[in-house]
Amino acid sequence: MQVIAGIFFHFIGGFASGSFYMPYKKVRGWHWENYWIIGGLFSWLIVPPLAAWLTVPGFADIIRNTPAETIRYTMLFGVLWGVGGLTYGLGVRYLGMSLGNSVVLGFCSAFGALVPSIYYNFFPADGKTTFNDLLTTSWGRVVLAGVLVCLLGIYICGRAGMRKERELPEEEKKKSVSEFSLVKGLVVAVISGILSACFNFGIEAGKPMAEAAVKAGFNPLYQNNVIYITLLWGGLATNGIWCLILNLRNRSFGDYTDKRTPLLKNYLFSALAGTTWFLQFFFYGMGESKLGNGASSWILHMAFIILVANAWGLALKEWKGVSRRTKTTIALGIGAILLSVVIVGVGNALK
Repeated sequence: MQVIAGIFFHFIGGFASGSFYMPYKKVRGWHWENYWIIGGLFSWLIVPPLAAWLTVPGFADIIRNTPAETIRYTMLFGVLWGVGGLTYGLGVRYLGMSLGNSVVLGFCSAFGALVPSIYYNFFPADGKTTFNDLLTTSWGRVVLAGVLVCLLGIYICGRAGMRKERELPEEEKKKSVSEFSLVKGLVVAVISGILSACFNFGIEAGKPMAEAAVKAGFNPLYQNNVIYITLLWGGLATNGIWCLILNLRNRSFGDYTDKRTPLLKNYLFSALAGTTWFLQFFFYGMGESKLGNGASSWILHMAFIILVANAWGLALKEWKGVSRRTKTTIALGIGAILLSVVIVGVGNALK
């Protein structure tokens, strides 16, 4: 039952993550940076402490008593993840829900499984997997094989994007993805996928806070909610600075009070997107507490997001008008990424 509950929670989290960008599509008359930061304020500043207050009421004391080094590392990985989260929004903006999520989350899945082990290779800790473990054990080599399959899937998805670029006239591409740009999209998607994986290690770095919550008698199901507060401060700093720069560059401060736009709806849809985004990690923490394996949980989480995001991509007809061969190519790419998730899961199970 523990495993089934864990998978169920990861599915809800994956559904939230794969769907959170949809409300942004309802925003009218605002620049990208405006609705992104309004949503971000809910994602990273407003909802996380509210969730922690409801589930771990003593979270403030736990954070206050946490060693400064733990806070520093957690926030550092939050800042790096913030760059990944920022470029994630750009990746979906330029590539669409289907291709954008497949490339971004493929890289995120691969590096999310590897980053913690590389860190622990240099800073060993009891019970933690090192990169050397992956290279020298049979289960570790299975995990690495899964990562390679994931990278192959990303390459195939990229090929599908190139075929779409060649096959569709500009006006058709813009119908499903208004700012479609393969080159810009792939560049930011690669950056996003690599740096977004830092969220997984931010959770690992902040584990002492989660352990303190459990020792204090709070429900282990919600232990990660304490970590998210500190981790997401880093993400807020990165995104806030960049959106401020864009506000200055594009002179878009007026959007926030422009009565020619549906202001109330814009704020509500942005808030809904931000809240939905946070729910992915609220349920991720619950899933991880049931499965008890950070790497496997991360991979499973990514798989559900890829599935949901591509379902939205089909619903939005992002691949309408392309040849059957191109549709087959994107399907093979997505299939390879999902297969890699299974392989990594098997490797961790063998451990």
